[in-house]
Amino acid sequence: MTNKKRFDWILLIILFSYFMILLDNSIIFTGTVKIAQDLNLNQQTLSWVSSAYSLTFGGFLLLGGRAGDLFGRRRVFEIGLVIFGLGSLIVGLAVNAPMIIAARAFQGIGSAILAPTTLAILMDTYTGPARVRAIAYYGAMAGIGASVSLVIGGVFASLLTWRVGFFINVPISIWMFTLAIRYLKADRGQTGRLDWVGTITSLIGMSALVYSIVGTWMQVPALILAIVMLGIFVLQEHRTAQPIMPLRLFADRERVGAYIGRFLYLGSMLGFWFITPQLMQNQLGFSALMAGVAFFPLTIVNFIIALQVARLTAKWGNGGLLVTGIALTLIGMFWMSFFTVTIGYWLGIAAPMVVIGIGQGLSLSPFTAAGVAHTKGTDAGAASGVVNVMHQLGGSVGLSILVAVQGLSNKPLVGFRQAILTGSGLLLFALLAAIFLIMPGEKQH
Repeated sequence: MTNKKRFDWILLIILFSYFMILLDNSIIFTGTVKIAQDLNLNQQTLSWVSSAYSLTFGGFLLLGGRAGDLFGRRRVFEIGLVIFGLGSLIVGLAVNAPMIIAARAFQGIGSAILAPTTLAILMDTYTGPARVRAIAYYGAMAGIGASVSLVIGGVFASLLTWRVGFFINVPISIWMFTLAIRYLKADRGQTGRLDWVGTITSLIGMSALVYSIVGTWMQVPALILAIVMLGIFVLQEHRTAQPIMPLRLFADRERVGAYIGRFLYLGSMLGFWFITPQLMQNQLGFSALMAGVAFFPLTIVNFIIALQVARLTAKWGNGGLLVTGIALTLIGMFWMSFFTVTIGYWLGIAAPMVVIGIGQGLSLSPFTAAGVAHTKGTDAGAASGVVNVMHQLGGSVGLSILVAVQGLSNKPLVGFRQAILTGSGLLLFALLAAIFLIMPGEKQH
């Protein structure tokens, strides 16, 4: 009984910490208008409030994942909480553009440490059916957290202030830190040293790659720098005895399929989460609060389905569940591409959201499970880092693509429909990755 209770506390620490990261990734979407008004930010400066976070989050993820393997999960997790909590406090207190952008970048480093470390702690703590169930909840949190964040962001921005969304992380971080000391076992990590060449080249390469996507000038030179640095990084990982990202992670067909599929799936979903609230505000006259609440059909269904994932995985297998989930998400997304003001919210947005919610609930947990499948304990942090890199990079790339497609048309509604169709295309490729890589890879084992 005591053991079960202990595991429950550990799962609470993992899920709450992950939720904090997701909250700050999405809360910006519904709070941007108010932030711009309060701090007198123009559109270009405002975009950096989100981009600065994405830049350091994406850049430090591989380092964050490997650091837990080498220096001990609990110690690295606690460092991540301190950085994230302090960053959140400074964001909430921000009085000008440089302060909020710098604080968001600092906060992103905390997220880059927490995201892979929480998943690695999960892998260390649970085995067998308990691990399947824990991964199901962790994967479900990715979808639920992002959707709920839109609602919470709308509530805070409309009824209180956008600052509350960041201040709330401070007591949660302190609570998580206290629970970590009490319930997470202290581990010394592995013997070995950090691959400094790999660390620096991955940091510069990943940051430059994210900048080439979200930046506003010198994007081509940034992309060239990213290609050169990531090329050196891969060569270094091939040569060194203690890589920050072991290339053997990519020798497994199931994991490779999960990385590609997650990249494409999150690209589609993040674009959807970003442009849909804007559509509801611009075309249907919804307030920021109502646009957030309008995501409830997706959020509630997602939550209900996610609780069934562990049971359904035992029945259909991880790959079968994933193919079903991606296919349903694709159907819901394609349905939404027919939206017009005449069709209205209930049939044009809410109904397809229900289908997307079912698909999302069935997809994100199996993606996570496949991404860390068949890894040894020594590689758990590195594998978790790659899963989160694909999540973050896929989201940034997909969001940029969908926003660019939306901007090609002078008519906002036509632009929205084209963007949603593009998102459907990304989901189709994710489905093919699941059918031709993940399912055969799962059968091999």
